[in-house]
Amino acid sequence: MYTLFGSQGSGSAAIEVALEIAGQPYRTVRASTWEADSAQAELRRANPLGQIPTLQLPEGGVLTESAAILVHLGLVHPASGLLPADAAARAQAIRGLVYIAANCYSAISIIDYPERWCIDPDAATNERIRLGARARLHHHWGLFADQFPATPFLTGDAVGALDVLAVVVSKWSGARAFLRENRPAFHAALQRIEAHPVVAAVFARHWPAA
Repeated sequence: MYTLFGSQGSGSAAIEVALEIAGQPYRTVRASTWEADSAQAELRRANPLGQIPTLQLPEGGVLTESAAILVHLGLVHPASGLLPADAAARAQAIRGLVYIAANCYSAISIIDYPERWCIDPDAATNERIRLGARARLHHHWGLFADQFPATPFLTGDAVGALDVLAVVVSKWSGARAFLRENRPAFHAALQRIEAHPVVAAVFARHWPAA
């Protein structure tokens, strides 16, 4: 079966949802750089960056990067609907997945660890970096909402990989509040995705108080 390295309230929730939608058995290993008592050594053996989610495949290979994992699962489990069957729609879904990873997810890394992006950081510099990255993150989400309308979901009539990544990554750094105020139709779409039974069950495990 699949082995998923992740942690509660993290991006590994997106991969859990995808595996559930695809009907694939998996086990989870709690591992993250911020949990000293987690399986950090095992995670770094699989992924030297120590990033989650990391997915070990049934045949033993390892996949990292959320967008790549979701594309792979959609391709090897086509009946799941994680990726559209239509080639043109599938191309746009893959584009959207990479967009979120390259623009939104990357900005969150800067917000969380601004000191990594300055040679001589101090508290004031870190805060300026954080504020600028958050503004950029919200700008990227606004552009995404304009380019990827949900009818009713981002990949059509059913929840797919793009919906899953969007609903997870948009939970952080004030993106939902920004979208509720500035892109209400897209915010409503995220709420529809979150209400999907499979998504709701995984979210209840990751964000029980939400």
